[in-house]
Amino acid sequence: MDASSDTAGNAPPPARVAQDLLAWYDAHARDLPWRARPGSPAPDPYRVWLSEVMLQQTTVGAVKAYFATFTTRWPTVEALATAPEGDVMAAWAGLGYYARARNLLACAREVTAAGGQFPDTEEALRVLPGLGAYTAAAVAAIAFGRRAVVVDANVERVVARLFEIEEPLPGARPAIRIAADAITPDLRAGDFAQAMMDLGATVCTPRAPRCLLCPLSRDCAGRASGEPERLPVKAPKKAKAVRRGRAFWIERDHGGEAQVWLVRRADKGMLGGMRALPDDGWAARADGSGEGPLHGPWENAGRVAHVFTHFALELSLAVYVGERFEALEGSAGEWWPLDRLEDAGLPTLFAKAASLALATEREDA
Repeated sequence: MDASSDTAGNAPPPARVAQDLLAWYDAHARDLPWRARPGSPAPDPYRVWLSEVMLQQTTVGAVKAYFATFTTRWPTVEALATAPEGDVMAAWAGLGYYARARNLLACAREVTAAGGQFPDTEEALRVLPGLGAYTAAAVAAIAFGRRAVVVDANVERVVARLFEIEEPLPGARPAIRIAADAITPDLRAGDFAQAMMDLGATVCTPRAPRCLLCPLSRDCAGRASGEPERLPVKAPKKAKAVRRGRAFWIERDHGGEAQVWLVRRADKGMLGGMRALPDDGWAARADGSGEGPLHGPWENAGRVAHVFTHFALELSLAVYVGERFEALEGSAGEWWPLDRLEDAGLPTLFAKAASLALATEREDA
């Protein structure tokens, strides 16, 4: 099936799909902190929006703790709008692209400036900072009951199997969207969207789908083919580029307090705006220079690895073992208390490097 074809070839009855799926959801919906139970009034749009942004690169299990932290600290969109950017970025550490955290804050401020109410249509939601097609559709459907075609990776998999869409991803996405549109009901749009997500997460899983438990099994062309697991077809992955760089651990004793030198990364670029260890300027398209912020002596403490979306990074860690810290005076950075390093909100990559430095110190003690 291609994007221009009618869905009729492998099309299940739309009304029956919606009816069967919603009945299953009423009995088996996951209990998640940002959701309303099936049949209950819609949840707060702020909580829907926040959860959807968090879930874009992170699993449900991991997001629960972040969501609890954010909503305890900033329980409303107005509260989030007044938060210092550094606090939000630190709280976001570990949730993926930091540009999303900046957009989160920009969106909260824009909504607050407009009276504190999220717009209730996809079109108006798309205008807000950071809301793409998926997030706008999800918020419109779940928070406002609007009929919207909500397609995440779980829904993509369910629809590709249900309609037996053979075209490889990403080329199959227009056809998947057409098919998803065909089965999306006018009523209970939010429950339907969440039911599709739950079905993909718990039953129609990437490996070993549990077809015997699936409420859509009688209409699933993928199951009828005998090989539902092969769908959706994925194009071969390109090998990720491997970049190399160095990070630098500079620690001092200041009046009996151990401190480490941290810098703030540029607002634009990788891990923009985050506190981090100084490094040698590695980037997505280039290795680092190897140069540090101080002349030696340095000792090698080992290496950490981290995988970004488009490349992998091998980051060597150099520990400063000299005492000439005056060269840092006047440069962009700050001495951070070592016993409060967790509060600095280091991105995962630099948190790994910091852990390596501290482990090396314990070994040498």
